[in-house]
Amino acid sequence: MIEVKDLYFTYPNGVEALKGISLNISDGEFVAIMGQNGAGKTTLVKHFNGLLKPSEGKVLIDGADTKDVSVATLARKVGFVFQNPDHQLFCETVEEEIAFALRNFGFKENVIKRRVTWALNLLGLKNYRKTSPFMLSGGERKRVALASILAWNPKILILDEPTIGQDYNQKEKLRQFILQMKAQKKTIVIVTHDVEFVAECNPRVILMSEGKIVADGEARKILTSPGILEKASIIPPEISRIFLELSDFGFPTNVIDVYEAGGIILDFWEAKNR
Repeated sequence: MIEVKDLYFTYPNGVEALKGISLNISDGEFVAIMGQNGAGKTTLVKHFNGLLKPSEGKVLIDGADTKDVSVATLARKVGFVFQNPDHQLFCETVEEEIAFALRNFGFKENVIKRRVTWALNLLGLKNYRKTSPFMLSGGERKRVALASILAWNPKILILDEPTIGQDYNQKEKLRQFILQMKAQKKTIVIVTHDVEFVAECNPRVILMSEGKIVADGEARKILTSPGILEKASIIPPEISRIFLELSDFGFPTNVIDVYEAGGIILDFWEAKNR
């Protein structure tokens, strides 16, 4: 679905943000891109919907070279939710915000009404239907931005720092939503610093540092390798750090899931007390 071939990108001010990135993201895959500020994460994903064009190399979306396709055309296939929702919100009400792209894409009014209601219910926004997005909290505006993308059902969903401004319950709803989208074979890419959220979701993890990919693999392997994480200035999840400290007592070192950790500790306790 997404092919990146030896991608370089330099901003007009001379900053070289991407330095030879190559990767493939398959149809229906769930990927988390992580790394410190300035690593090139957002610059990379902005190439996936054509907001940025390669200085060198190629980016192919479903076989189409982004250099040859307009942003408007790519938008029908690639939904992008920005880190700052204010960069994409402009309508007078939440309802109008969600309906805007649907009208641009030529959906019929009865379909628009149904999809707007579906998106409002999905993201807990139905009470804000007639409210201005700019009267909402940062976390709520982020959910409006997400709803406005989900409404047209893109094949690829890109979320830039989706957990910022969200409380625990909203993060859990987001996790469940992502798993639901994954079950529907959507391609999902998130850019995030939230290592605990990534640990709970267990996606493929791509670590970036200074415009390059320094690690790529399953979350369980990447997030339990302090040496690898250090290259991208990422701290391991808390549960992983605890189990690394307990390794001398026979506990496994590749645990990232809290529920799995609870089961392991319970089994250990029961075995000690038999």
